[in-house]
Amino acid sequence: MTTVDRPLAAAILARPAAAPHRWHSWAIFAVAGVALFTAVVWLAGPVGRDRALGEIARSAEAALGLHVAMLRSELEKQRSLPFVLAQDPDVRAALTAANDRPRLDSINAKFEALSRGTRAAVIYLLDRGGTAIAASNWREPISFVGQHYAFRGYYQRAVETGEAEFFAMGTMSRKPGSYLSRRIDGPNGLLGVIVVKVEFDEMEEAWGHFAETAFVTDERNVVLLTDVPDWRFRSFGPLPEADRAAVRESLQYGGAPLDPLPIAPDAASPRPEAVTATLPGARLAGRFLALAAPVPTTGWTLHLLAPTSPSVGRAMTDTRLIAGLVTLLALAAAAALLYRRNRALTNTARQAAAQAELERRVAERTRALNDANQRLTEEMEERRRGEQRRQQLQEELTQANRLAILGQVAASVAHEINQPVAAIRAYADNASVFLDRDKPASVRENLSTIAGLTDRVGTITQHLRAFSRKATGRVEATSCADAVEGALILTRPRIRRQSVRLVQDLPPGDVRVVAERVRLEQILVNLLQNALDAVDGLPAPEIRIAVDAGDEEVKIAVSDTGKGLDPDAMKALFIPFATSKPAGLGLGLVICQDIAREFGGSIAAANRDGGGAVFTVTLRRAQ
Repeated sequence: MTTVDRPLAAAILARPAAAPHRWHSWAIFAVAGVALFTAVVWLAGPVGRDRALGEIARSAEAALGLHVAMLRSELEKQRSLPFVLAQDPDVRAALTAANDRPRLDSINAKFEALSRGTRAAVIYLLDRGGTAIAASNWREPISFVGQHYAFRGYYQRAVETGEAEFFAMGTMSRKPGSYLSRRIDGPNGLLGVIVVKVEFDEMEEAWGHFAETAFVTDERNVVLLTDVPDWRFRSFGPLPEADRAAVRESLQYGGAPLDPLPIAPDAASPRPEAVTATLPGARLAGRFLALAAPVPTTGWTLHLLAPTSPSVGRAMTDTRLIAGLVTLLALAAAAALLYRRNRALTNTARQAAAQAELERRVAERTRALNDANQRLTEEMEERRRGEQRRQQLQEELTQANRLAILGQVAASVAHEINQPVAAIRAYADNASVFLDRDKPASVRENLSTIAGLTDRVGTITQHLRAFSRKATGRVEATSCADAVEGALILTRPRIRRQSVRLVQDLPPGDVRVVAERVRLEQILVNLLQNALDAVDGLPAPEIRIAVDAGDEEVKIAVSDTGKGLDPDAMKALFIPFATSKPAGLGLGLVICQDIAREFGGSIAAANRDGGGAVFTVTLRRAQ
């Protein structure tokens, strides 16, 4: 084969070599695409589920507040009636003249009219012995007149304490209700007791129109009110046998069995308030979010079961469909790019093969020199690229650590921002009211307060934005006090949440060190986060930040009152990926050490004499 034929032979031999490479790349792309699509669709389900559960929880909280308001309104409406009737002279006269039939008939008629007007179930008057001498239902077959109620809790408590509220099953009507009673005294002591019974049939019927299931429990967790009649007088959880016997003996709830409700925690749900419950008539247990709130001025608790099954299923399906569609579109775009890349590689390979063969004829005479020069050039270039990659990876790792810190403190800082935001809303609403009332001075005062709160939010967000930016790499004179305060802005919400006592021992004046503000704050935030982890759950936790300024060096010490560092942990502190935290990567202190070395300083760790650990950052003092 002649020298002229060699390029043609090389080009012909290079063409079939590209086809296997293309099929290989397409096979890898197909496997990766299927895996990615499956993972995205699978992981999208929990995301949709969590969003749906959050919406259900917010809606249920609003419904819970409405239920509590309805129940409290019904109680407050009737509470004043016993007090007013206890002062009524006709009622007192009836108690002193129990044999005066015309007077008692007049009281009966009066109670009857009041019952209709106030929608009280029954109003009745008991003499000092507990016998009903007048009642609003005196015309009915189940009239309370002449019945003896001294054994009832509402009579006994009213006699003992002056007034009482008592929920029980009616002995005559067999209807449950709340009995509001008040003692009536005369010159010689007890005259009798006035009782108003309140029934909640209409309110329970109104609850039935909500999507949520509601029920009210007393101090013993016995269900008093509910829009599910079969659940009345059952217990929310097991009822101790002693309490069960006491309730049955008092006949407070008649002969109710007091069996536990068919409600149990939902182990398959990630939310702690998730439960399973079997409603009457249902063949299988349904899934719900269980919320509860105390009913003010009573010992009762109102519970709400918000159904989750249909909404959560639809949300998971919709989220997976959207995620799958987006993934398919992304894969289609990636396939187009891969096709273009393969074509470009094939053309480049063919051109390179032809050009290489032509250049080889010239390079044969100077191969030795060119090879040596090429190896030297490649080694130098490889070293340069390696150094660039090392610096780039170090910068990216430092930035990733900084963003990870932001992720850890984001929830606490969000709570710190929510407080002034909520206050701004309240002051803005008040300002609107003051404008309507023509009070410009109050409006200006509210606007001034709002301006101060926005400055506070702006300070926090400005610092978060500055902390999240990549470092400039410029080392200069940096204030220790500013760096410490910047780190505390990010960690102070968690410090308050853990009730940690923070002690700052800073020297007077502005001590400056050779460093970069953002990366020095990153070191301090890492050390503060580790200190907060060390004292988490311990009694009387304390963290101290001390700055010791010398002529040439400045030492910044972060110490805690935790359990300290054992010898094995001390040896592995600055070894990459060595960590004692379950979810840690073991890179925080390694990154801090690298940053300190770039500043010309160092980090050292030791155990305190009184218990706990201390980390000391030594930096050069800026002149």
